[in-house]
Amino acid sequence: MRSNPSRSLFSAPHAKAPEHCLIAHSDGGARGNPGPAGFGVVIQDEAGRKVAALSQYLGHQTNNFAEYQGLIAALEYAIEHGHKALKVVSDSELLVRQIKGIYKVKNSTLQELRGRAKELIARLDWFSIDHALREHNREADELANEAMDKGTGRVARAPSPAAASAAAQEFEGVVQGGAIKLTSGQLPEGARVQVRVKK
Repeated sequence: MRSNPSRSLFSAPHAKAPEHCLIAHSDGGARGNPGPAGFGVVIQDEAGRKVAALSQYLGHQTNNFAEYQGLIAALEYAIEHGHKALKVVSDSELLVRQIKGIYKVKNSTLQELRGRAKELIARLDWFSIDHALREHNREADELANEAMDKGTGRVARAPSPAAASAAAQEFEGVVQGGAIKLTSGQLPEGARVQVRVKK
């Protein structure tokens, strides 16, 4: 049975990322801790292009539960899409240290979540997880808060400038070669859209 490089990665933090590697910025939170909880994950390719944005409302949970769910979502995305290398950036120092084995996990629910995360990590050829301050994880933080807002029926927080400029606007376009070409206006980068076909 061949050894899996991901198993020894934590003892060799200097290990270089492979050429093809996804980078996931992950964040989770709970208002009140415990309270309404959610996570957000922004996934980029090795060139820094965004390939996915994941978020989910988790009901009444703790911050740590939400952080683990964000990590698991990133791992599941990588595996489901055939990627073998993943670097995770989280603003939860506790999560990072627990995954690396520096801190013990005493809570039984978190032990189960850590076990699930480690199972998924073992299916990768390369894995890294690092801590970053929240200001370097802003988009994932916004996604987590949007998930909590939607789940609790709260009025959404002020959207990012790009999203705000496109909010509640309608654009006309036609389908050409499988892509939508706008005939009026311009969508800002990162805008979320919903398509309604007119007959």
